[in-house]
Amino acid sequence: MACAAGIATAAYTVEDTYNNINFFDTFSFFSGSDPTSGFVDYVTATVANSSALAGFSKDQIYLGVDHTTANPTGGRASTRVSSNKAYTHGLFIADIAHMPGGICGVWPAFWTFGPNWPSSGEIDIIEGVNAQSTDSITLHTSSGCTMSNAGSASGSTMPQGDCNTGNGNTGCSQSTSTTNAYGNEFNAIGGGVYAMDWTSDSIAVYFFPRTSIPADITAGTPAPQNWGAPVAKFAGSSCDIDAHFMNHNIVFDTTFCGDWAGNAWASSTCASLANTCDEYVGANPAAFVEAYWLINSVKVYSDPSASKRDAPETPPLVARSFTA
Repeated sequence: MACAAGIATAAYTVEDTYNNINFFDTFSFFSGSDPTSGFVDYVTATVANSSALAGFSKDQIYLGVDHTTANPTGGRASTRVSSNKAYTHGLFIADIAHMPGGICGVWPAFWTFGPNWPSSGEIDIIEGVNAQSTDSITLHTSSGCTMSNAGSASGSTMPQGDCNTGNGNTGCSQSTSTTNAYGNEFNAIGGGVYAMDWTSDSIAVYFFPRTSIPADITAGTPAPQNWGAPVAKFAGSSCDIDAHFMNHNIVFDTTFCGDWAGNAWASSTCASLANTCDEYVGANPAAFVEAYWLINSVKVYSDPSASKRDAPETPPLVARSFTA
């Protein structure tokens, strides 16, 4: 019993910290074709640096998009970065001061995913499209994973729990109701902290506005058991989490239109602006001045009571000097 009690009270310990000191040495830029068919041109690290699409704003990490070029060929320039290290389980705490979102044509996301999609799963922590005002939190898996949202905060709803819906493309998604956790209202309060707690038993996402960040997070001793109900919790006996989620890299990106924002255009409040999403994004660069991420830090904590299955880290990138 003494051993069991010790395990139950084991504290999270910081495993990795990503901030202005090491972010661009520990995250890699993705510059391939957008898997979600967006009207976007993801640029390399070199281009992002030279064109001020990525860099630092004081001590914060800036990840932006092109907001000056009219009718760009092949899509609007943007940034997508992924952590070099992959994780299985952990408490991921992101302190974010500003995010894209609430902008017609824009599809921002902060998420994690593993190899051989969707076999290793995907966890969308922050995501939305067009003029959406609240966060959508979604899991994507291979077949055989059905979740419940029991334990989620009041106001969060999940119409169906099959995380392989649409062969994994739709997944199982919780719609949230906290307006200051996404987009314009999030930015108006100076952002806040998102935390994703991933164990063998559940995957839970929490949000804390800038003025309500728990003292244990600020002190570097996070204690999720004291935080109350998460914005979204996914659990249940009909999904073996360890069989469906593993070896995840951390991703920040901003795309345009594509499979979600583009397909939802006609039924959204944005439809009056242009016939198509691509047309609007191409012709209105100034609309995307606010479509940027400003990140204070991302910290990954491990639970010593959990078995660790972190994937090996890829060789570090050559150091780059980013300036905003």
